[in-house]
Amino acid sequence: MDAELIEVLRGGTVESRHAGAVVVVDADGALRLALGDTEQAVFPRSAVKLLQALPLVASGAAEAFALNDAELALACASHSGEPEHVATAAGVLARLGLDASALECGTQWPSREPVLKALVASGAPATPLHNNCSGKHAGFVCVACLLAARAGAEPAAFARGYVAPEHPVMREVAAALSASTGVDVEHAPRGTDGCSIPTYALPLRALALAFARAGTGQGLTPDYARAARRLRQAVAAAPFMVAGTDRVDTRVMQHYGERVFCKIGAEGVYCAALPELGLGIALKVADGAARAAEATVAAVIAALLRDEGPLLHGLSHPVLRNWRGTEVGSLRPAPALVRTLRR
Repeated sequence: MDAELIEVLRGGTVESRHAGAVVVVDADGALRLALGDTEQAVFPRSAVKLLQALPLVASGAAEAFALNDAELALACASHSGEPEHVATAAGVLARLGLDASALECGTQWPSREPVLKALVASGAPATPLHNNCSGKHAGFVCVACLLAARAGAEPAAFARGYVAPEHPVMREVAAALSASTGVDVEHAPRGTDGCSIPTYALPLRALALAFARAGTGQGLTPDYARAARRLRQAVAAAPFMVAGTDRVDTRVMQHYGERVFCKIGAEGVYCAALPELGLGIALKVADGAARAAEATVAAVIAALLRDEGPLLHGLSHPVLRNWRGTEVGSLRPAPALVRTLRR
């Protein structure tokens, strides 16, 4: 059963509530915190991009193609389509002798409004490079090119169709998800993500375990543990790439560096790793509201790190303003979440 996570206030009165579930476990799978139905299977969507990028490093592709911190961080990103994101994805493909036509994520307009307006004003079209998943897909193409070289195949032809579940690249991704979550994803409900790759419905608790493992390396193979560490280091070094200007993930990881890895997914999912504490976090907001997911993860991280500073407090208690900029309300953790975090 879902529990209330976030209250929305207009003035000082509760106007609405966001319900869901949140769970925190350690790398042994021991439960540290739970609220709501933590065994429910959810589609994690983009919240697991770190796990989906494990084969990029573990396979040797990142080393073979000399990917730098920014490029590896972009492989874990849901970016805003800003010029730096687009140029970085394009640079990876150019190194492979390919261009945006190799990406199978689809075309998306930038999500950051000033960038969108500037692109429209320029008369230039949006391309797959602007897609928030272009970095992840550029990473998939890198893996495809490496596998093609090992098989003696032509890279572009081998990479074609890499989003299909049966393609060797997606089989590598599925194996990484299974290894990190402890769930055989081949037997999990499967759907198609917004960027056209497979997405699997996995128990919330298993997702938290995966991020505890990704933060510590415990329970992972040496290659996956090395890959998770390298990706976390890259994101800490280039946090702008994982989201963008004023985005929560970027702001949190700019502030905490390697102490926190956090990643939002569509439909109110959030996953995070706190390596120094050996903990993984996973949550799902039932109505899919991103604002509630962001406020919840900020409250959970603040409680676990015992950090009452302005960044996390501001993110867990964001102010709501109308179109004139007048403050009209706010969000705050619901009493059930507050009680759980105090235990």
